[in-house]
Amino acid sequence: MTHATCTLEEKPRPAGSPAPQPGRSVVATRFGVVASSQPLAAMTGVQILQRGGNAIDAAIGTNAVVGLMEPTGNGLGGDLFAIFYEAKTGKLHGLNASGWSPSGLTPEFLKSKGIDEMPVRGVHSITVPGVVAGWTALRERFGSMPFSTLLAPAIYYAERGFPVNEVTARLWGNQVELLSEPNAASTFLINGRPPKAGELFRNPDLGASLRQITNYGRDGFYKGRTGDAIVAICRDHGGTMTMQDLAEFEPEWVAPISTEYRGWTVSEIPPNTQGIAALMMLNLMEQFPMAEYGFHSTRAMHVMIEAKKLAYADMLRYVGDPRLAKVPVAAMLDKKHAARRAKLIGERAQASVEPSRLPGITDSPGKDTIYMTVIDAEGNIVSLIQSNYMGFGSGLVPRGAGFMLQNRGALFSLKKESPNLLAGRKRPLHTIIPGFMQKDDVRIGFGIMGGWNQAQAHAQFVSNVADHGMSIQQALEAGRFTKNTFQGCDVLIEELVPEAVRHELAELGHEIEAVPRRTNKFGFGQAVMSDGKGVHFGASDPRHDGAAIPEPGPIFSEAKS
Repeated sequence: MTHATCTLEEKPRPAGSPAPQPGRSVVATRFGVVASSQPLAAMTGVQILQRGGNAIDAAIGTNAVVGLMEPTGNGLGGDLFAIFYEAKTGKLHGLNASGWSPSGLTPEFLKSKGIDEMPVRGVHSITVPGVVAGWTALRERFGSMPFSTLLAPAIYYAERGFPVNEVTARLWGNQVELLSEPNAASTFLINGRPPKAGELFRNPDLGASLRQITNYGRDGFYKGRTGDAIVAICRDHGGTMTMQDLAEFEPEWVAPISTEYRGWTVSEIPPNTQGIAALMMLNLMEQFPMAEYGFHSTRAMHVMIEAKKLAYADMLRYVGDPRLAKVPVAAMLDKKHAARRAKLIGERAQASVEPSRLPGITDSPGKDTIYMTVIDAEGNIVSLIQSNYMGFGSGLVPRGAGFMLQNRGALFSLKKESPNLLAGRKRPLHTIIPGFMQKDDVRIGFGIMGGWNQAQAHAQFVSNVADHGMSIQQALEAGRFTKNTFQGCDVLIEELVPEAVRHELAELGHEIEAVPRRTNKFGFGQAVMSDGKGVHFGASDPRHDGAAIPEPGPIFSEAKS
């Protein structure tokens, strides 16, 4: 095959589209902003800020409420990653709170059970939930409020109920088959059916589990009543989880990895996450004049789709738990390597690309996750993502706990040559990633959830801002593509992308499936921004129920004083 240079052969093509006319305005304030897929959760974060909490405090409180209100994607049984921008020092801090596999869960154990492929659901897909350890690490290092304050809103709504939002109700209804296990059915169904939009839903068992955390900290989850319930449900289903696996787990503070793109420094959490794929995509895209091509132009879309294939091929080949496998991060992010690799992007879609030669993973899409972000009045930013992996998770709910255990172990490989090979107390290759970008005095916390959609969606968001000058709200609302497979020319493209462009992409060999606008196929995003001049902005994706809610000034508290 003859490959074009990085300026792609000139052909008559539809001109680039104008920037999208957003359906929502960017919100702005001199104080804090909380952006979440659940408006009541975002309001919880604002209330915490108003009580004197900082961005970390608000993020924990918001996340706890989202875990209650959107169990279709996250909760106490899942994992957490965060990037924290500390305004007073200008430093970025990364937290990897992804749980490890049980010590007894090995390829040999599965083989003894007649299992030769990683289970997608059930007890052998369960890894230790990392979220509570993550909250604890964040609060102890940077927070200012106790759990009794931060978790009070989630406990209130769990015990007294809340109305389920529209998109959430639809997602809930689409996953009823995961709720057949008795504990799951009694926790998440109302008289045997999922809640309807606007219907009150209560989860007192989750309220009780949260109270254990307020009383005993992380030990109230990984030990005691909740820990016993987790081990019991795993044991009852033939699993290997032990109390030691829970109690000895610790999250890891990590240095974010980054690349430069059009003058912006873009940062992600390092492996074991897919964040490196977003940065590799940007390094490939940087070799092409994307702004000149134009937003939603055929050439720009073609470059991004092909860059996705190349970046993900390397990610799947080389990324695993860096504590147990060597991951060549520097080589993967090398700009000269990207320049050489970009020459593989030709005029036509490629059905298969080989990973780089540097010194199988499950095909489950896993698109249900939550992303939220917070900026406080001082300019501190938390970019946080949390997930059970595929919908509610494994299908198993510990008795009386009010949450489902994640199925993140489904992402392990049983191929001996894979750096992501299953082993006891190992973290799998992870899909969920928070993002951050900065240029001059501008700081943006952003994320777009949705399984393998995430890294490619991050690259599109960054390009929208850096190449096409969009606001954070425009960048979230812009039509996206996603390719959740790792072979072939198939690609999903939102109908927000012009029909003429979709037609021309098909002529280049892309197998296009046009998807109606505003579905969950392309993930849901949130973003906050500081302009460096004392004004803070927030944006929320209209594909979901969410909102970016600004913190008002302390008018009434000043009046009282």
